[in-house]
Amino acid sequence: VQLQASGGGLVQTGGSLRLACSASGSIRKINVLGWYRQAPGTERELVAQVFSSGSITYADSVKGRFTISRDNAKNTVYLQMNVLKPEDTGAYYCYADMWVPGGGGRYWGQGTQVTVSS
Repeated sequence: VQLQASGGGLVQTGGSLRLACSASGSIRKINVLGWYRQAPGTERELVAQVFSSGSITYADSVKGRFTISRDNAKNTVYLQMNVLKPEDTGAYYCYADMWVPGGGGRYWGQGTQVTVSS
């Protein structure tokens, strides 16, 4: 089982980026898909997550600017980021809480870098 993230890059303040993360392998069920981010010298923080029920949570700092969505048929989660600010800069990590043959747990994708220039 692996998660593959894509979509990071360099953008100016006020710009937009769309991240995607796809899970592949022997997957029985994905309960939660989400994104964390980490800036240099800071702790990893939860940005947004979407549950299999459709419930969504966002960090206060991104509410109104970021939108998370999931495509269950593709085991993919997206993060549309609009009105980006320099403080959004960091490595973004996707994760999935899911059941696989043999058990369940949290799986992480590789980080994708987002840099917002002022």
